Amino acid sequence: MNEMINSEASQKFPMRPVAPLGVIAMRGCEEIGNRVNDYLMSWQVENAAVDQKLHSFYGSDKNGFLLEAHCPRFGTGEGKGMLKDSVRGYDLFIICDVGAYQCTYKLYGRDVPMTPDEHYADLKRVIAAVSGKAYRINVIMPMLYEGRQHRRTARESMDCAVMLQELVHMGVSNIITFDAHDPRVQNAIPLSGFESIMPTYQMLKAMCHTYDDLKIDKDHMMVISPDEGALNRNIYYSSALSVEMGMFYKRRDYTRVVNGRNPIIAHEYLGASVEGKDVFVADDIIASGDSILDLAYNLKRRKAKRVFAGATFAFFTSGLDAFNKAYQEGIIDHVFATNLTYTPPEVLHAPWFTQADMSKYMAFVIATLNHDQSLSYLLNPWNRIEKLLTRYRSEHP
Repeated sequence: MNEMINSEASQKFPMRPVAPLGVIAMRGCEEIGNRVNDYLMSWQVENAAVDQKLHSFYGSDKNGFLLEAHCPRFGTGEGKGMLKDSVRGYDLFIICDVGAYQCTYKLYGRDVPMTPDEHYADLKRVIAAVSGKAYRINVIMPMLYEGRQHRRTARESMDCAVMLQELVHMGVSNIITFDAHDPRVQNAIPLSGFESIMPTYQMLKAMCHTYDDLKIDKDHMMVISPDEGALNRNIYYSSALSVEMGMFYKRRDYTRVVNGRNPIIAHEYLGASVEGKDVFVADDIIASGDSILDLAYNLKRRKAKRVFAGATFAFFTSGLDAFNKAYQEGIIDHVFATNLTYTPPEVLHAPWFTQADMSKYMAFVIATLNHDQSLSYLLNPWNRIEKLLTRYRSEHP
């Protein structure tokens, strides 16, 4: 978060915690878990002067908020959840990245990468190990498990809805995710806590820190929605930046299924001319990246000046060759994504990639819920975006 949130943290949380705070970073989330813990520890040190600590358990000053949990596996792939610390009476926050494919386990002597299914199974194992002893269980799942399987269009499963109901039945009180593919999936658990938080401010902050020559006005910049599903997200960006918006829609071949989806025949554009303008395209996921690259080539043919892509989750499931080629040819200028899911080192070191750090934001969400306060300010970053853009325009006239 920005300096304003820092000052708010230093003003002390006006209410005491609902219970001692504990954070479990599941396998693959160790890095962001440590960053979250560092922020929480720094805030509790500031609050200690007025006896407003974020936690109150014995030995916390030594170990911080992180609690140790493991999910060892047998050689056949079966596993179990184990807690190494007491969780009795804790307000427990479990961070789970179902996209952490860098994690592996032994299966009949072979190293096998963990899939989203296995990460979700381990999450349930840890919740089962808690055995109802925690004061409250909250799950932070940055990328919602099976979030793209959110509705039924044929005789098919609704995996995301089933997952949400399973977690609630296991005793989870709040489920926090980021940029859900379709937030309406929360209708599966209408009486339980569910928040889909947008990283809009952090993405714009990363872009402003990366480029010092942006002209953020209607004459020099546009926001383009890659499809109708991302329309609301891009409307917010265009409104916040006070620039015009256009959109593409995808013509698909519904007679075939390739890699689990109907292949795209063409991208059709609706909107004003992009000639000579910087273009920002925002989406929730970059998987193979074919769609965003197709869009970039299309925009360049329409004489766009620069093309920037922003995605909450960037996977690059087909590798980086196509992006490296597009960057060298001047087709795409930069890709911005968060650190909410695993990003391989070769992506982090790419000259066309910048990562937006979400750990401070996540820490503030945890501290706010632990103090039983409203998340409204955190969910609406409009004022923070206005201050960011005002400062940027004054520093780069």
